[in-house]
Amino acid sequence: MMRIDAHQHFWQLAARAGSWPPPSLAAIHRDFAPADLAPLLAAHGIAGTVLVQSLPFEDDTHWLLALAEKSSFIRAVVGWTDLLAPDAPAAIARLASNGTLKGLRPMLQDLDDDRWIVNPVLAPALRAMVEHGLRLDALVLPRHLPALLHCARDYPLLPIVIDHAAKPPIADAAFGTWGEDMAQLAALPNVHCKLSGLVTEARSAWRVDDLQPYVRHVLDVFGPRRVIWGSDWPVVDLAGGYAAWLAASLALLAHLGQQDRNDIFGLNALRFYGISQETP
Repeated sequence: MMRIDAHQHFWQLAARAGSWPPPSLAAIHRDFAPADLAPLLAAHGIAGTVLVQSLPFEDDTHWLLALAEKSSFIRAVVGWTDLLAPDAPAAIARLASNGTLKGLRPMLQDLDDDRWIVNPVLAPALRAMVEHGLRLDALVLPRHLPALLHCARDYPLLPIVIDHAAKPPIADAAFGTWGEDMAQLAALPNVHCKLSGLVTEARSAWRVDDLQPYVRHVLDVFGPRRVIWGSDWPVVDLAGGYAAWLAASLALLAHLGQQDRNDIFGLNALRFYGISQETP
């Protein structure tokens, strides 16, 4: 089985100018680079990763792409550009000329407008993403899902993946509108879901049983061919760390057949992001 970690980050505090994470989150308030992640990947048999942006600046995306040139385990980069800018289609074309850039991620959870993704001004950028074969990583909270549904319906040729299963209210042991909204999105074939970031939405002393209803629902509505595993490292260090989340994931998916587990832990990421199965 080829394991792919489809959601991890690197950052430099000096470049973040007071952006998240704050000093109070001591476990992750430092620089993170490929040399920090490589031992974890080796220890857990992870063959490659998808490196995802964490700052809404194009300079950060260029830095990530430069890291990917030097780190063979980085198999794809999901970056950022201003999708509302008048020159967004040209910027998307420039970024897409680097074959490692596989997707873009507007940081919807940080925007004031919950319906930002359905702004008609975005249309040229979203069409350019389709034209250049890029994917949309949707960093959303449950309140953003109705608007994301409209976007997914309006752009059926745009592959979309919901990061962190839209961060359901696990700490409250609640579903709210999350379950039905996710089911409606899952009914669209262009929408996928990342099994990542769940432990940071749970209570601090989380158990596998706390996560199980949410994972079960994601599997029920998306099916094992449209669920993609990721670590959300280093953010996962706030809630037990890489090894604990991977062990929980293996337990949560143990009832599935081997092929389904192969898909979720690697093959789905390769297919969704268009990553070659050959080792670089």
